[in-house]
Amino acid sequence: MDLGISGRNALITGGSKGIGRACAEALAIEGVNIAIVARDPKSLESAAAEMSSNLKGHIVPITGNLTKGAEIERVFAEAEEALGQIDILVNNAGSAPLGRIRDITDATWQECFDLKLMGYVRCSRAVMTGMCKRKWGRIINIIGRGGHFPTAKYIAGGAINAAILNITQALAEECGPYNVLVNGVNPAATATERWNTLVKQRMKITGQTEREIREESAKNVPLGRIGLPEDIANMVTYLCSEKAGFVNGSLVDVDGGVSRAL
Repeated sequence: MDLGISGRNALITGGSKGIGRACAEALAIEGVNIAIVARDPKSLESAAAEMSSNLKGHIVPITGNLTKGAEIERVFAEAEEALGQIDILVNNAGSAPLGRIRDITDATWQECFDLKLMGYVRCSRAVMTGMCKRKWGRIINIIGRGGHFPTAKYIAGGAINAAILNITQALAEECGPYNVLVNGVNPAATATERWNTLVKQRMKITGQTEREIREESAKNVPLGRIGLPEDIANMVTYLCSEKAGFVNGSLVDVDGGVSRAL
């Protein structure tokens, strides 16, 4: 199936591993040229080299700290110099630790806020003017189901995700008239390095063993397993495509059916 995006240019934050890397690989298979952004230059260079060897799209690694506005401006300038106009933005960089409100310091709250919420806002702002002028664009926010389902042990992540759910739909309203589509994707537990870290944090909070947590997490999903990065990337690729030309402001749960609400 031709998704109609071959030759487009995308920037993916947190693109060196996990869901971000899977998104880069899936889009590059469709012929999209990709700038992947992360803090660790070694991981970036390694990921870009591995992906470039067997994919259609050109992969460009760009090191950047997305908690800082000036860094974001530099990252997008480098991406545009390397690829040209940015047609697709996948906001993926950002995380929050497990922990109850009494466990999380002000500094941790601020770091989560700066990276994920403000990082998504600033990256979106960096591309939306050009996309609107050209009357084509895709902004995909990787968010998380915690924004819909508050829990005491994930209060920081849930609060920030809830804000991004709101921002996603507000931005979709603003950009929709210009054929710039903004959507959110909400993964549940997904087999990444980030998930392994969360498992260890949950062990400390609950006293459960690693095996108990992993088995319980899989059991809670009707499909009987947690997600794979590719499961998320496939949805992102569809939302970036011409096939999703009437999908705007949607918040799509890609979680194997674990989220059930009318």
